[in-house]
Amino acid sequence: MASIEHLQIIHVPAAEVYVALTSAKGLSEVWTRELSVLEHVGAVNEFHFGKEDLTRMKIVELVPNKRIVWLCVNSDPEWIGTTVSFKIEENNNHTAITLRHTNWKEVTGFYRFCNYNWAMFLYSLKRYCEEGQGMPYQSRSF
Repeated sequence: MASIEHLQIIHVPAAEVYVALTSAKGLSEVWTRELSVLEHVGAVNEFHFGKEDLTRMKIVELVPNKRIVWLCVNSDPEWIGTTVSFKIEENNNHTAITLRHTNWKEVTGFYRFCNYNWAMFLYSLKRYCEEGQGMPYQSRSF
């Protein structure tokens, strides 16, 4: 099985990164403005990317300021059953965030496209946490 992994350093406390990744306000600035988000284990959050693209992520694990795990339950067929996790580690006035998107069945063109877009997601997260404005889907030009 293939996996995507990225690391980003963000110059804010871990608590700010955690809130950005678990709240509707944060995720609307970082990923997409069209969403429905709850903040508890078992919730299925919805993320819309245009009229036809809907992703549903079930929250599997929440460890405040440390770890977030989502299971994709509805999206592009290549995503269904994959897991997205965020490991958050604070050290010396900055936070390292490791994003892992695991359990891909194979490396495809869509996998490569998503790899690029997860890097953009982390850049958007960094901008939002450090500067107050991210780059959600609606603000990007692909």
